[in-house]
Amino acid sequence: MTRRAKVTPQQAGLPADGNRRVAGLRRSEVAMLAGVSVEYYAKLERGAIAGASASVLDAVSTALQLDETESIHLLDLARAADGIPTSGRPRRRSAATPAPVRPGLQWALDSLTDGVAFVRDQYQNLLATNELGRAFYAPLIGDGEGGRSPNLARFQFLDPASRDFYPDWDRFAEMCVSSMWVEAGKIPHDATLQDLVGELSTCSDTFRRLWGAHDVRTHGSGLKRFEHPVVGELTVTYEELAITAEPGRAVIVYSTEPGSQSAQRMRLLASWAATQRAERQASAGHGVAQQGQGR
Repeated sequence: MTRRAKVTPQQAGLPADGNRRVAGLRRSEVAMLAGVSVEYYAKLERGAIAGASASVLDAVSTALQLDETESIHLLDLARAADGIPTSGRPRRRSAATPAPVRPGLQWALDSLTDGVAFVRDQYQNLLATNELGRAFYAPLIGDGEGGRSPNLARFQFLDPASRDFYPDWDRFAEMCVSSMWVEAGKIPHDATLQDLVGELSTCSDTFRRLWGAHDVRTHGSGLKRFEHPVVGELTVTYEELAITAEPGRAVIVYSTEPGSQSAQRMRLLASWAATQRAERQASAGHGVAQQGQGR
């Protein structure tokens, strides 16, 4: 319904009249463009999508002028309705603590020293970072205590600090929700994702509005701005790299343009992170020495 409302008769090549009670196309017009009956299209729109053929879904996608991501999302929903797993994942997961990151993957993150690198799962959990990533995401990670994985969506919508950290907060919010919709199409019966959506919908009016818009987008690369509390504004390029061995998880890398002010500030952040690490190690060593003296 949201996609139908966005397509005008002119865009669909249909004559426009002045007596339209709905935004965008009528159901009958989409059905005509897709070559199906109005009754059948109405069933699809109500969610009775099980059994729909790929050719019908492709025709509906064309009629609604869906982009590639939206078309894939529609196919994912249809497969899930037919009980066919998508992306090699089970239909339902438990809400257990996320599995730890493999040592080899952590070593790969640690080998990246000039940029921020971290692992994010399909639930927006930030599972692991390199050293620079820990310093970069200090507003989110904090001291790392509490026994709960830091979650990018909860930080975005429930933590006031995100308004300072993300200068383009509204854009980040839309990106976060549209990415979650992509995952919802792949794993629509997933208890963990349903719980997260329910929590955010209850606690955030903005999330509830954006979720209701049902915008589906992927964000594999681009530019982002951050306002870091230690070094100030940073403009980074990002690349999202899917982890083939663990569907649903991805490595995200933030890098800066060589010679730019952001690159200088990223080096300053790396220096700050190294100083913090040295102080923690010195403090730990001092504590061990005191214990030895006590014995």
